[in-house]
Amino acid sequence: MPEYLSPGVYIEEVNSGPRPIESVGTACAAFIGFAPAGPANRPQLITNWTQYVEAFGSLDESGRKNPHMPGAYLSHAVYGYFLNGGGRCYVTRVSPPNTNGKVEEKPATLQLPSRASKAVPSLTFTPKSTPAADIVIDVLPPSGEAPPEGSFTLNISMGEVKESYENVNLGKKGKPVVDTVNQASKLVAVAEVSGTGSIVDRAPEVGNYIVKAPAPASTPKLKPNDLVGSVVERSGIEGLEIAEDVTMVCCPDLMSAYEAGIIDRVGVKAVQTAMINHCERMADRMAIVDPLPGLSPQDVKKWREQETNYDSMFATLYYPWISVMGPEGKAINIPPCGHMAGVWARSDGERGVHKAPANEIVRGALGPASEITKGEQDTLNPVGVNCIRTFTGRGIRVWGARTLSSDPAWRYINVRRLFNMVEKSIERGTQWIVFEPNDPDLWSRVRRDVGAFLSTVWRDGALFGASPAEAFFVKCDAEINPPETRDQGKLIIEVGMSPVKPAEFVIFRFSQFSGGGA
Repeated sequence: MPEYLSPGVYIEEVNSGPRPIESVGTACAAFIGFAPAGPANRPQLITNWTQYVEAFGSLDESGRKNPHMPGAYLSHAVYGYFLNGGGRCYVTRVSPPNTNGKVEEKPATLQLPSRASKAVPSLTFTPKSTPAADIVIDVLPPSGEAPPEGSFTLNISMGEVKESYENVNLGKKGKPVVDTVNQASKLVAVAEVSGTGSIVDRAPEVGNYIVKAPAPASTPKLKPNDLVGSVVERSGIEGLEIAEDVTMVCCPDLMSAYEAGIIDRVGVKAVQTAMINHCERMADRMAIVDPLPGLSPQDVKKWREQETNYDSMFATLYYPWISVMGPEGKAINIPPCGHMAGVWARSDGERGVHKAPANEIVRGALGPASEITKGEQDTLNPVGVNCIRTFTGRGIRVWGARTLSSDPAWRYINVRRLFNMVEKSIERGTQWIVFEPNDPDLWSRVRRDVGAFLSTVWRDGALFGASPAEAFFVKCDAEINPPETRDQGKLIIEVGMSPVKPAEFVIFRFSQFSGGGA
């Protein structure tokens, strides 16, 4: 308390009323997979498709960034996520270590010798991104009748992309080569090597030089542990622990590695188990698991029940794969996880996290990889396989909203995600409680703040009940906080909620009756 030692008017500001608890975000996906270029083995925040292309695309022979990698599904999954309503995500490009234990290196920097001596470098050229072909650099004499002293002409080309910079020179005066090329070139960045001598002596030697392109991108040879990653190294699935706002985890290129014969069925189960374990440990996100490619409804049921046998409220499975338009203009089949994550994000934004992300259109899908009948879904839905189906006049829709849990209380995706949101929101919004005096006044304030937040959740339609008292309860009193509990420095708060469940089976009961005239 402040001391008042002399007469006067004093102003004090005091806290009054509840401390509002804000809802945390629920629509942030994480993708782990293969890309032709970009930062490797660490989560990268991406907020739109253009940003993904810039970060993970490589220049093709037409000079444009190409985000697609032959045989890989990461780019298609991320595109489907944004197309279906996703707003932001984290992308981890997996790049397995080489024999030296280092991440695959970028294309080498090219040094051009100076006119004075081949042993003295003049300029360095570095590709701005991984090139699809060799970059050819021609240093030519200057053009014109009276060119500036020390000037030269640069022709830079890669396939159909050609750039020309006439009468550039070293230094800051005239037409500086560093500023001119770096501002205009799509292919390379130029740096001047510091040295002594005139700009004539330090100018690059006339000649033809080549920046060699790396070997064509292909699915890396990796082990399951490369996808699982490490918290310490911030790599793979485990590295997503640092991204606290992630709520969905997808690994589309686990399937491309399986198709390439790099990972077998046991390896697929190991990686998917790591995804589920990560989500259960974090307790604020869910794993969207993909089935193996080419499975029939009977095969996927057997794979689900006997081969994998997952039992987790933090995981969900969608079947079958979906058909989309590939970069070459032909339909290709891809794992559905990216599009499903986008559907979740869209449903959260339009209706709320309490709405089951089902009976929703799958944007960008040409159709399921295989059509599923009602009879086939009758065998898949009870074991937690959410189907993607085509309905006449209603398009391609997600037709399931179950987790992979055997516990009926956690059967539905929206229930698990609602609790994730509420738990995380209350955790973040009640940090002020720590080290406060553990007395009835604190208990009352906790009940007030948490109750106010849950009332908002109830008014949003996420909780079942005609009144807040029917929808939830918050208990924090002397009964659950006796002296022995307080002596251990603990404060116990019990929260109960009645979540709304989806109307999965809609049943109309018809009967006939005999009408009589008056």
